[in-house]
Amino acid sequence: MLGLANDRLGPNEVAAIRQDLFGSVWFTEKSRLGTAGIRTISRSIQTLAASTGRVRFFVAANQEGGEIQSLTGPGFSPIPAADLQGKIDPAALQADAQRWGSELASAGVNFDFAPVFDVVPIGTEAENQPIGALHREFGSDGQTVADHALAFVHGMARAGIITSAKHFPGLGRVQGNTDDVSGVVDSETTVATSDLFPFMQAIDGGVPFVMVALAKYTRIDPNDLAVFSPIVIQQVLRNQLHFRGVVISDDLGATVAVKDIPAGERALRFLTAGGDMIIAKTTASAVAMSDAIVTREKRDAAFARRVTDAVHHVLSSKEVAGLLPCA
Repeated sequence: MLGLANDRLGPNEVAAIRQDLFGSVWFTEKSRLGTAGIRTISRSIQTLAASTGRVRFFVAANQEGGEIQSLTGPGFSPIPAADLQGKIDPAALQADAQRWGSELASAGVNFDFAPVFDVVPIGTEAENQPIGALHREFGSDGQTVADHALAFVHGMARAGIITSAKHFPGLGRVQGNTDDVSGVVDSETTVATSDLFPFMQAIDGGVPFVMVALAKYTRIDPNDLAVFSPIVIQQVLRNQLHFRGVVISDDLGATVAVKDIPAGERALRFLTAGGDMIIAKTTASAVAMSDAIVTREKRDAAFARRVTDAVHHVLSSKEVAGLLPCA
């Protein structure tokens, strides 16, 4: 999923899509273009499906609410932060999310990097930089989070918007924000049902994508970041929680958490661990990842099968979204 620099479809992005056949894009900045301005860009993006076998694009944005609402301006309603959404009756929140999703759809956006299923323990919000300090949590207990996050998922789905439960297996107990610092560690979360409860509910509730975190969970896998961990992705998410949808990374293109790992290696490690779809903020990182994947496929049959499996997951989700030429 290729990032759009400055929220524009520039010549670098067009060339990368035509040459490397990237099939999804995302708005990376905060924009005040409104639905009409975003729709113009989205339509231009979809015309490039002529280069991708007429398979149309996921066009994504971070549209959680509060400080994490990327798309604003005429036609986009202000969305309250998740901690305020968590105080709304779930049925009412679902109706609100359907309305917010309809606004995205009118702008040609069909994928929302939301909602957050992370649980921030009460009283620790200020020290939890990625979630609590930004008011991104629906509540401080798993049931409240699950009920409200699923209401958001189902409301968006009614508007035709794909969503992604994040950030598996949870960023509610960490301190550092993986966007800004490396070495973020959670030394408490385990594979116990109570720790994973909101994500279990997300999967049972039909969320189509799960986004994997860039932190390390020492009581699950002490060696790898979650996004590079076969234990987290295959053993826990796939086998224990029976998730059959698309496993998507958090941004592997520009976040500080992975800056010391070459871009191509990031892609290879994520796919080998069992991931399906890579988010890459910058064109340079995306192209480096694509080159590494293609090169490895040519000499490694097992890896090529893993890539094919990932492609099938993504194309299945695009079929549901009506983005395949035969859909």
